[in-house]
Amino acid sequence: MSGKVKKIDFKNVAIRFVSGIILLAFVVTSGIFGGWYFFAVTAAISLACLWEFYKMAGVEKRPVGIAGYAGAAALWVFLALGLDEYIPAALVFGLFAVIGVYVFHFVHTDAKEAVYAFFGLFYTVFLLSFMYRIRTMEDGVFLLWLILLGSWGCDVFAYIVGILIGKHKMAPDLSPKKTVEGAVGGVIGAAGLGAGYGALFGGQFSLIDYPILACCAACLAAALISMVGDLAASAFKRSHNIKDFSKIMPGHGGLLDRFDSVLFVAPVVFYVVKLFIR
Repeated sequence: MSGKVKKIDFKNVAIRFVSGIILLAFVVTSGIFGGWYFFAVTAAISLACLWEFYKMAGVEKRPVGIAGYAGAAALWVFLALGLDEYIPAALVFGLFAVIGVYVFHFVHTDAKEAVYAFFGLFYTVFLLSFMYRIRTMEDGVFLLWLILLGSWGCDVFAYIVGILIGKHKMAPDLSPKKTVEGAVGGVIGAAGLGAGYGALFGGQFSLIDYPILACCAACLAAALISMVGDLAASAFKRSHNIKDFSKIMPGHGGLLDRFDSVLFVAPVVFYVVKLFIR
């Protein structure tokens, strides 16, 4: 019995590892320091994700795309000024800007372009802005990491469990390697990470009641929705026949490829945590 042994491309692995470490370093250090540093990093990532989504849809240089960028700028200006309650106004402005361009540029603009332009603004910039909003909360320096524990923690446990006992495909048309067993393991593992994190750092929280339960619940909900976010990104790429959203990150693809689940997790963690604020 003979078979070919798959060769490992160590150069590609090294490139992927280094670029991943650099991104993680930016996110972690900015998350620890907070303030304008975290604001700049989060805003830059969200705008890069928006550009990648627009590039996929072919509107990155179109008038409706420019209107979408204007809506994104308005959203981050409101956040910079501490006007979180006006975030919906930024979305309304973005919608009006996109529709305005569509109406007055009707002959040269397809309706799908307008839909993509506004959806991209909501999908990338609005959802990712919750990372910054969590960091600005009273216990934000600790709560922020629940996003990563819930999303990336779920990915790690799902991968391990899927490799060990995964048999039933969860979404074969979108992600053939994902299994139901892996998904269950990912959710349980993420919830366990959350509970452990709450037990370890819960004493540092000033406004959160029942920190172990709060962190466990946040990571549990995050893990469930993170899989939807991951599959949604896969669906977008499949429908447009692309492998990655861009090549910004060597070995990984685009930032949207790395933050696809985080986009969905950030608002979930934000609202779950708010339920436990005394």
